[in-house]
Amino acid sequence: MKRFLTIRRLSILFFALFALVTAGLFAFQRFWMDPSERCEAKGHWYSMETRECAVPIYIPDITGRPAGVSRAEASNQANQELLSLEDQVAAEKRARAAATQAERERVQALRQQ
Repeated sequence: MKRFLTIRRLSILFFALFALVTAGLFAFQRFWMDPSERCEAKGHWYSMETRECAVPIYIPDITGRPAGVSRAEASNQANQELLSLEDQVAAEKRARAAATQAERERVQALRQQ
């Protein structure tokens, strides 16, 4: 009686399965793990979800504020600029109102003559 799974066939199946798993592990390492390691070695960011190597963007390039300035400092500086602009507008309004009042008084004086 001949059996289907003899020692020779089992050893061939085992080695074939072993070779397949080993090739799968090498492929996994080569195509899945190595790209992330190469990307991180270059100093970039690697996203496992999208499998993309992204170049980090320097924050001052986006925000426009100088390097080393915190968000609060930049915000305070911008607020100071806005306050000075508001003060200028208020001074112009006061000057216009004073000029208008002086013109009204001049016209009133001319009417009374």
